[in-house]
Amino acid sequence: MLSSITLLIMLLSTPVRAHEVLPAIADMTQVEDRLEFDIRLNVEGLLSGIDLSVVEDTNAAAEAEDYDALRELGPEEIADRFARFWPEMRSKIIIEANGEVLPLELVSIEVPEVGNPELVRTSELAFVAQLPAGARAVDVGWAKEFGTLILRQQGVEQPYDGYLDAGSSSGPIQLSGGDQASAWQTFLRYIPVGFEHIIPLGLDHILFVLGLYFLAARLRPLLWQITAFTLAHTITLALAALGYVNVPGSIVEPLIAASIVFVAVENMMTDHLNRWRPLVVFGFGLLHGLGFASVLGEFGLPDGAFIPALIGFNIGVEVGQLTVIAVAFLLVGLWFRHRPWYRRVITTPGSAAIALIAAWWFVERTFL
Repeated sequence: MLSSITLLIMLLSTPVRAHEVLPAIADMTQVEDRLEFDIRLNVEGLLSGIDLSVVEDTNAAAEAEDYDALRELGPEEIADRFARFWPEMRSKIIIEANGEVLPLELVSIEVPEVGNPELVRTSELAFVAQLPAGARAVDVGWAKEFGTLILRQQGVEQPYDGYLDAGSSSGPIQLSGGDQASAWQTFLRYIPVGFEHIIPLGLDHILFVLGLYFLAARLRPLLWQITAFTLAHTITLALAALGYVNVPGSIVEPLIAASIVFVAVENMMTDHLNRWRPLVVFGFGLLHGLGFASVLGEFGLPDGAFIPALIGFNIGVEVGQLTVIAVAFLLVGLWFRHRPWYRRVITTPGSAAIALIAAWWFVERTFL
């Protein structure tokens, strides 16, 4: 049982520092008789041939070595390689108006200087599509292997703002505006976005929730802690999304790792919940909310439906956390929580594994 619990946590927690696959973000603007597209995306993922629709981390791809090598190249070399790749990419971006596929022309590609190779490098791509006479609507299609696309219409009232799953198309978008999603549609759209930032992308948040579970396998004390955690990260997520709080990830991420270590070590030092633990969990929840905000900031919230999107995202996060707890309960709590050896065989080794992993995260995020 000890080896099973430790192995489960290790599997959930590797790789330690993820090369997370983020959605491409495209701003679409009509300028006279043409459409201009400005896209922020991970060019190295495209150049290495990774199918961004089937991996959540580039380290898990067969092309991971090629991807890492590209991350080391300077802006000019990447731009040159992308110019050669553009004809292939162009053929897989299908933009239609009046029943015809529009030709695309590359305008520019801007690649940042080499930074931390463990972090995603986001480049900016610009291309234009010439509109046929009388065009009133456009349909944008994005190849499946390019991953998720966030498409935002600019310069009109009630603009379209879509979260396109890999391989899907936008459907008709009125060039004059008016296709803005309703509050209800936006709310529903952002629930799965929040969920996937717990499962499978939120490995540090998963470990924190498991740390809470191991010391409080009974429902009532666990709910007290989850409630405190939820309330706290909701507060900071909202404040950060509104622009009132801005803490660099270089500060937030190590502190999140430290919070996981604290909870896990406390699990090994005591066999009961202290009265002040919900307050400590609340404080740690404030940190985790800032972590969620940094992820959400990668693609933003729609201006016209900010509150529904924020609530939907937060509900998705909560559903993800409750799923983690439910899985843990089904694996070890339901069958073993009343056994006299539960703490010795499950709580202590499980918490020790969490503490070791999070301690390494803290060292890596602080010094490496």
